[in-house]
Amino acid sequence: MAAEPTREWSNEKLNSEEIPKKDLIKFLQDNASHSFLVEHKLMGNIKNVAKTAKKEQLIVAYDQLFESKRFKGTEVEQVTEEVKAVKIDEKPKETKTEVVDEGPPKFTKAVLKKGDKTNFPKKGDTVACWYTGMLEDGTVFDTNIPSGARKKKQAKPLSFKVGIGKVIRGWDEGLLTMSKGETARLEIEPEWAYGKKGLPDSKIPPNAKLIFEVELVSIE
Repeated sequence: MAAEPTREWSNEKLNSEEIPKKDLIKFLQDNASHSFLVEHKLMGNIKNVAKTAKKEQLIVAYDQLFESKRFKGTEVEQVTEEVKAVKIDEKPKETKTEVVDEGPPKFTKAVLKKGDKTNFPKKGDTVACWYTGMLEDGTVFDTNIPSGARKKKQAKPLSFKVGIGKVIRGWDEGLLTMSKGETARLEIEPEWAYGKKGLPDSKIPPNAKLIFEVELVSIE
Protein backbone atom coordinates (compact mmCIF):
# COMPACT_ATOMS: atom_id res chain seq x y z
CA MET A 1 0.00 0.00 0.00
CA ALA A 2 1.18 3.53 -0.72
CA ALA A 3 2.66 5.58 2.10
CA GLU A 4 0.24 7.78 4.00
CA PRO A 5 0.24 11.42 2.84
CA THR A 6 1.84 13.94 5.14
CA ARG A 7 -0.08 16.80 6.64
CA GLU A 8 0.93 19.67 4.38
CA TRP A 9 -0.57 22.66 6.21
CA SER A 10 -0.92 23.76 9.84
CA ASN A 11 -4.31 24.95 11.16
CA GLU A 12 -2.99 28.50 11.15
CA LYS A 13 -2.14 28.28 7.46
CA LEU A 14 -5.47 26.63 6.62
CA ASN A 15 -7.39 29.47 8.24
CA SER A 16 -5.38 32.12 6.42
CA GLU A 17 -5.98 33.44 2.90
CA GLU A 18 -2.74 31.74 1.83
CA ILE A 19 -4.40 28.39 1.08
CA PRO A 20 -7.24 28.72 -1.48
CA LYS A 21 -10.23 26.37 -1.34
CA LYS A 22 -9.23 24.76 -4.66
CA ASP A 23 -5.87 23.60 -3.23
CA LEU A 24 -7.63 22.00 -0.25
CA ILE A 25 -10.19 20.26 -2.50
CA LYS A 26 -7.43 18.98 -4.82
CA PHE A 27 -5.46 17.58 -1.85
CA LEU A 28 -8.57 15.82 -0.49
CA GLN A 29 -9.54 14.42 -3.91
CA ASP A 30 -5.97 13.19 -4.47
CA ASN A 31 -5.58 11.55 -1.05
CA ALA A 32 -8.98 10.62 0.45
CA SER A 33 -10.90 7.40 -0.17
CA HIS A 34 -13.95 7.41 -2.46
CA SER A 35 -16.46 6.95 0.38
CA PHE A 36 -14.84 9.78 2.39
CA LEU A 37 -15.23 12.14 -0.60
CA VAL A 38 -18.86 11.09 -1.11
CA GLU A 39 -19.68 11.66 2.59
CA HIS A 40 -18.18 15.14 2.54
CA LYS A 41 -19.71 16.00 -0.88
CA LEU A 42 -16.32 16.57 -2.47
CA MET A 43 -16.80 14.54 -5.64
CA GLY A 44 -16.77 16.18 -9.06
CA ASN A 45 -15.15 19.12 -10.79
CA ILE A 46 -12.92 21.16 -8.42
CA LYS A 47 -14.41 24.49 -9.62
CA ASN A 48 -17.96 23.29 -8.93
CA VAL A 49 -17.04 21.89 -5.50
CA ALA A 50 -15.36 25.20 -4.61
CA LYS A 51 -18.60 27.06 -5.45
CA THR A 52 -20.66 25.13 -2.90
CA ALA A 53 -18.17 24.10 -0.20
CA LYS A 54 -17.26 26.51 2.59
CA LYS A 55 -13.65 26.87 3.71
CA GLU A 56 -14.61 25.80 7.26
CA GLN A 57 -16.16 22.54 5.95
CA LEU A 58 -13.02 21.80 3.94
CA ILE A 59 -10.77 22.36 6.97
CA VAL A 60 -12.97 20.00 9.04
CA ALA A 61 -12.75 17.37 6.25
CA TYR A 62 -8.95 17.84 6.09
CA ASP A 63 -8.63 17.29 9.87
CA GLN A 64 -10.98 14.28 9.80
CA LEU A 65 -9.04 12.66 6.96
CA PHE A 66 -5.90 12.50 9.10
CA GLU A 67 -7.84 11.45 12.22
CA SER A 68 -9.74 8.65 10.46
CA LYS A 69 -6.83 7.70 8.14
CA ARG A 70 -9.34 6.97 5.36
CA PHE A 71 -6.77 7.57 2.64
CA LYS A 72 -7.02 6.50 -0.98
CA GLY A 73 -6.21 2.80 -1.22
CA THR A 74 -7.31 1.88 2.32
CA GLU A 75 -10.61 0.48 1.06
CA VAL A 76 -9.24 -1.77 -1.66
CA GLU A 77 -9.78 -5.03 0.23
CA GLN A 78 -13.32 -4.09 1.21
CA VAL A 79 -14.19 -3.16 -2.40
CA THR A 80 -12.71 -6.42 -3.71
CA GLU A 81 -14.91 -8.40 -1.31
CA GLU A 82 -17.97 -6.43 -2.45
CA VAL A 83 -17.15 -7.10 -6.10
CA LYS A 84 -16.84 -10.83 -5.39
CA ALA A 85 -20.24 -10.78 -3.70
CA VAL A 86 -21.99 -9.11 -6.66
CA LYS A 87 -23.68 -11.63 -8.92
CA ILE A 88 -24.04 -10.97 -12.65
CA ASP A 89 -27.81 -10.56 -12.42
CA GLU A 90 -27.34 -7.77 -9.85
CA LYS A 91 -25.44 -5.49 -12.24
CA PRO A 92 -28.44 -3.23 -13.00
CA LYS A 93 -28.62 -2.36 -9.27
CA GLU A 94 -24.98 -1.28 -9.44
CA THR A 95 -25.66 1.21 -12.23
CA LYS A 96 -28.59 2.65 -10.28
CA THR A 97 -26.37 3.49 -7.34
CA GLU A 98 -23.94 5.31 -9.65
CA VAL A 99 -26.69 7.71 -10.75
CA VAL A 100 -26.90 9.17 -7.23
CA ASP A 101 -25.09 12.45 -7.51
CA GLU A 102 -23.40 13.60 -4.33
CA GLY A 103 -21.61 16.50 -6.00
CA PRO A 104 -22.75 20.06 -6.60
CA PRO A 105 -25.21 20.90 -9.41
CA LYS A 106 -23.81 20.43 -12.90
CA PHE A 107 -25.39 23.59 -14.27
CA THR A 108 -25.42 27.33 -13.61
CA LYS A 109 -28.35 29.65 -14.22
CA ALA A 110 -28.52 33.36 -15.01
CA VAL A 111 -31.94 35.05 -15.07
CA LEU A 112 -32.36 37.12 -18.25
CA LYS A 113 -35.98 38.10 -17.60
CA LYS A 114 -37.77 37.64 -14.28
CA GLY A 115 -40.87 35.46 -14.08
CA ASP A 116 -43.84 35.85 -11.71
CA LYS A 117 -41.79 34.27 -8.85
CA THR A 118 -44.90 32.44 -7.58
CA ASN A 119 -45.66 29.69 -10.12
CA PHE A 120 -42.86 27.13 -10.20
CA PRO A 121 -43.19 23.74 -11.93
CA LYS A 122 -43.19 20.54 -9.87
CA LYS A 123 -41.96 17.13 -11.02
CA GLY A 124 -44.46 15.67 -13.47
CA ASP A 125 -46.00 19.04 -14.49
CA THR A 126 -46.25 19.78 -18.22
CA VAL A 127 -44.23 22.84 -19.15
CA ALA A 128 -44.02 24.73 -22.45
CA CYS A 129 -40.79 26.46 -23.51
CA TRP A 130 -39.16 28.49 -26.23
CA TYR A 131 -35.44 27.75 -26.37
CA THR A 132 -32.17 28.18 -28.24
CA GLY A 133 -29.27 25.75 -27.66
CA MET A 134 -25.66 26.78 -28.28
CA LEU A 135 -22.17 25.38 -27.93
CA GLU A 136 -19.61 27.36 -25.93
CA ASP A 137 -18.32 29.02 -29.11
CA GLY A 138 -21.81 30.40 -29.84
CA THR A 139 -22.74 27.85 -32.55
CA VAL A 140 -26.52 27.33 -32.43
CA PHE A 141 -27.31 23.59 -32.72
CA ASP A 142 -31.05 23.75 -32.00
CA THR A 143 -33.87 26.26 -31.52
CA ASN A 144 -37.65 26.19 -31.70
CA ILE A 145 -38.03 29.97 -32.02
CA PRO A 146 -39.18 30.84 -35.55
CA SER A 147 -37.77 33.93 -37.19
CA GLY A 148 -40.34 36.70 -37.40
CA ALA A 149 -43.18 37.57 -35.03
CA ARG A 150 -45.91 36.28 -37.35
CA LYS A 151 -44.34 32.84 -37.54
CA LYS A 152 -44.00 32.74 -33.73
CA LYS A 153 -47.76 33.25 -33.42
CA GLN A 154 -48.35 30.21 -35.62
CA ALA A 155 -45.67 28.06 -33.98
CA LYS A 156 -46.02 26.17 -30.73
CA PRO A 157 -43.45 26.05 -27.92
CA LEU A 158 -41.94 22.71 -26.89
CA SER A 159 -44.02 21.03 -24.17
CA PHE A 160 -43.03 18.04 -22.00
CA LYS A 161 -43.35 16.65 -18.50
CA VAL A 162 -40.58 18.12 -16.39
CA GLY A 163 -38.40 16.40 -13.77
CA ILE A 164 -38.96 12.81 -14.94
CA GLY A 165 -36.15 12.31 -17.46
CA LYS A 166 -37.94 13.27 -20.69
CA VAL A 167 -35.16 15.79 -21.39
CA ILE A 168 -31.50 16.13 -20.36
CA ARG A 169 -30.86 16.35 -16.61
CA GLY A 170 -29.67 19.98 -16.82
CA TRP A 171 -33.07 20.98 -18.26
CA ASP A 172 -35.04 18.96 -15.71
CA GLU A 173 -33.14 20.48 -12.79
CA GLY A 174 -32.89 23.98 -14.26
CA LEU A 175 -36.58 24.37 -15.14
CA LEU A 176 -37.67 23.35 -11.64
CA THR A 177 -35.92 26.52 -10.40
CA MET A 178 -37.71 28.82 -12.90
CA SER A 179 -41.04 30.59 -12.43
CA LYS A 180 -43.69 31.14 -15.13
CA GLY A 181 -42.66 33.80 -17.65
CA GLU A 182 -38.97 33.62 -16.71
CA THR A 183 -36.23 33.56 -19.32
CA ALA A 184 -32.93 32.10 -18.14
CA ARG A 185 -29.53 31.17 -19.51
CA LEU A 186 -28.59 27.63 -18.44
CA GLU A 187 -24.96 26.57 -18.77
CA ILE A 188 -24.98 22.79 -18.48
CA GLU A 189 -21.91 20.62 -17.86
CA PRO A 190 -21.50 17.51 -20.10
CA GLU A 191 -22.49 15.14 -17.25
CA TRP A 192 -26.01 16.65 -17.19
CA ALA A 193 -26.16 17.12 -20.98
CA TYR A 194 -25.07 14.49 -23.56
CA GLY A 195 -21.94 13.33 -21.74
CA LYS A 196 -19.00 11.53 -23.30
CA LYS A 197 -20.87 10.47 -26.44
CA GLY A 198 -22.34 13.85 -27.40
CA LEU A 199 -25.13 13.89 -29.97
CA PRO A 200 -23.51 13.59 -33.44
CA ASP A 201 -26.83 13.98 -35.33
CA SER A 202 -27.29 17.42 -33.74
CA LYS A 203 -23.59 18.32 -34.15
CA ILE A 204 -23.01 18.21 -30.39
CA PRO A 205 -19.44 16.97 -29.81
CA PRO A 206 -18.41 14.59 -26.97
CA ASN A 207 -17.97 16.17 -23.50
CA ALA A 208 -19.61 19.41 -24.67
CA LYS A 209 -20.78 22.07 -22.23
CA LEU A 210 -24.11 23.37 -23.55
CA ILE A 211 -25.73 26.79 -23.19
CA PHE A 212 -29.49 27.19 -23.46
CA GLU A 213 -31.61 30.32 -23.36
CA VAL A 214 -34.99 29.08 -22.18
CA GLU A 215 -38.30 30.94 -21.74
CA LEU A 216 -40.82 29.14 -19.50
CA VAL A 217 -44.12 30.01 -21.20
CA SER A 218 -46.63 27.94 -19.24
CA ILE A 219 -47.08 25.27 -16.54
CA GLU A 220 -49.95 22.79 -16.44
